[in-house]
Amino acid sequence: MPLIVGHCHGPAHRPPFFRMQLAFSAAEIAAIVQPLSIKGTTDATVRGIAALGLAQAGDLSFLGNPKYKTEVATSAASIVLLPPDYAGEPSIGQQFLFVQKPSVALARLCTRIEQLLWPKPVPGIHPTAVIAPGARVAATATVGPLCVIEEGAVIGERTHVQAQAFIGRNAHIGADCWLMPRVTIATECVIKDRVRLQPGVIIGSDGFGYEFVQGRHEKVPQVGNVVIENDVEIGANSTFDRARFSQTVVGEGTKIDNLVQIAHNVVIGKHCLICAQAGISGSTTIEDYVVLGGQAGVAGHLRIGKGAKADGQTGINSDIEPGSFVKGSPCMPYNFEQRFNVLKKKLPDLFKRVDALETVAEELKKSSAS
Repeated sequence: MPLIVGHCHGPAHRPPFFRMQLAFSAAEIAAIVQPLSIKGTTDATVRGIAALGLAQAGDLSFLGNPKYKTEVATSAASIVLLPPDYAGEPSIGQQFLFVQKPSVALARLCTRIEQLLWPKPVPGIHPTAVIAPGARVAATATVGPLCVIEEGAVIGERTHVQAQAFIGRNAHIGADCWLMPRVTIATECVIKDRVRLQPGVIIGSDGFGYEFVQGRHEKVPQVGNVVIENDVEIGANSTFDRARFSQTVVGEGTKIDNLVQIAHNVVIGKHCLICAQAGISGSTTIEDYVVLGGQAGVAGHLRIGKGAKADGQTGINSDIEPGSFVKGSPCMPYNFEQRFNVLKKKLPDLFKRVDALETVAEELKKSSAS
């Protein structure tokens, strides 16, 4: 029976999105997620992961969002990952595993599944890859079909470069990295250790710099590079411009979603989260632990303070204090913007009332004058 991995939550009509032969016993799952406590027993072999409302016998499910708490009691899942404060009891043949964070526990199980579904490729260089004589590829690395690695480039130990990737002259890729198909690492750029780049990522494209001289836009050379620190993950088709001079930097542990644009000389701190379609203009500094929601836009030459958060589609055109939570365009404190959005809905009625009051005031003025 195949493993069925379905949507985490949502309407019951949604289908699973892939099938694969795998099986876990209850004991194996407990060994992976390390529960704080266990209720109930099951002899079922877990072959699928499904939302609470979609799960059947033989599936594992989890309560990651309190919104779905009422679905636990009726779920047919054989094993359910639950937070410590859940008070219900399992059905016959069902097991509850109480963990600190069910979503994190599920992620650890999925890490094991990922290792089984996509084992690391055997080290070696595909015969269709083009490797310059002066490039250095570690013996434990993998270089896939149709890759190009230019003169002076370095590929570190156990790094995997998948099909059609391009590594430019004197670029340096560290150890245990995973570069997926069509990734581009341009000249002189540096990727440190344990970096994961999804398909189509471009590191080191020219920064967008022009000077208007005598009626035309004259290109400003971009002669710096990009440095991606340890444990960074970058989503598909995101782009990182090389610095005009010095470096564009992405700090350790930062996670960046798909379709994000980082301009020249931007410095991003450690453990930031930047969601899809966000854009950061040139020479802006993003301090540690900042979160930018989807489609957030940050103007150039700004500083976003440590731990600040910006809601989706926020437009940031001034410095943001550490720990702030902002929303809107131009951005305002989150709670203020929420109140303002409520008031905006009342504006048409408010204008009608003001018009009516002006009419009454004008009539009173005429009456008084007569």
